[in-house]
Amino acid sequence: MNQGRTVFAQLINFLSANEFNRCVARYGGNKSVRAFSCWDQFLTLAFAQLTYRESLRDIEVCLAAQPKKLYHCGFSGPVKRSTLADANESRDWRIYRDFAQSLIKIARPLYAHSELALDLDATAYAFDSTTIDLCLALFPWARFRRNKGAIKLHTLLEIHSSIPVFIAITEGRIHDVNLLDALVPEPGSFIVMDRGYIDFARLYRLQLAFTFFVIRAKDNLRFARRYSHPHDRATGVRSDQTIVLTGPKTATLYPVALRRVAYYSSETGQRLVFLTNNFAVPALTVAGLYRYRWQVELFFKWIKQHLRIKRFFGTSENSVKTQIWTAVAVYVLVAIVKKRLGLEHNLYTILQILSLTLFEKTPILNLFQHLDDDFDSADNVNQLKLLDI
Repeated sequence: MNQGRTVFAQLINFLSANEFNRCVARYGGNKSVRAFSCWDQFLTLAFAQLTYRESLRDIEVCLAAQPKKLYHCGFSGPVKRSTLADANESRDWRIYRDFAQSLIKIARPLYAHSELALDLDATAYAFDSTTIDLCLALFPWARFRRNKGAIKLHTLLEIHSSIPVFIAITEGRIHDVNLLDALVPEPGSFIVMDRGYIDFARLYRLQLAFTFFVIRAKDNLRFARRYSHPHDRATGVRSDQTIVLTGPKTATLYPVALRRVAYYSSETGQRLVFLTNNFAVPALTVAGLYRYRWQVELFFKWIKQHLRIKRFFGTSENSVKTQIWTAVAVYVLVAIVKKRLGLEHNLYTILQILSLTLFEKTPILNLFQHLDDDFDSADNVNQLKLLDI
């Protein structure tokens, strides 16, 4: 049924033009626009992400090399770098944020049956941030240090699917813990964090919202043990305690009991101490959940390596956020295509093949039909492999 359609057109067919138009109308994106609509802009940036283009000129030249196929890929006409630059500067970045979030809502149910190797009947999320360095002279709005610019990408990642459910882009100087205020707690879920997010007033708000957390404890934590729970030292668990905080401020900020789990990792030789407000799951599950926090680190490394979010096509805040949200939309789009078409290969392999075949008129499934089932770039070279995708 895809005969005569380019691979790029087949990919775009998985997107809802109606939903995109609703996002555009919400912010008046096409107001006074005679040519090169927001849809054209999105298609152009999506092409740049899929093929890892280096610059505006690079995008213009590559698209100009396929003039007869642009219309069949959804473009309304040729793409000029000056027009794209103006669109990136002026079109509201929230259009692309809202559209990416609509794709996330589609992708999450597709991966609902993916499971973790843990005895856990709840959704688990990993929360962390990554810093993207910028030149302060070119990006003066992205303050980080006195002579350095940067932005932070704060992400709440659904662990079992590797789908980001919350993303915030801030100046580099914004402390990670402040973004806990922006989260909408999901009752009954787990949020796994590193100790940089320890703020007992904010953690107590998660407690009041019936949301569980697992977080590494700091070495200077002041507490009193109320009770020690039985545990099996052979599993690596060294202690499982119910505690109360005794610090002059922390005792007031977090006035109820916490659970403290100490775990020794024989693989790394580290002794790790975790705090959680869940007293029902086994102590080994608490330690296992924290191991999955690394999933968000893999996500950051993956998108930095395989999508265009470290070098930007414009220097304004609007342009940078537009590019990042388009990258997120492409990431989620490929995850949707993988699930809808039943592709077994990981995202790295899928993206590499798509990047070379976007203008071919071949059904997407045929591109992978004769690919060795054992072929997996993540196994053959040192590439990152995300859970399930």
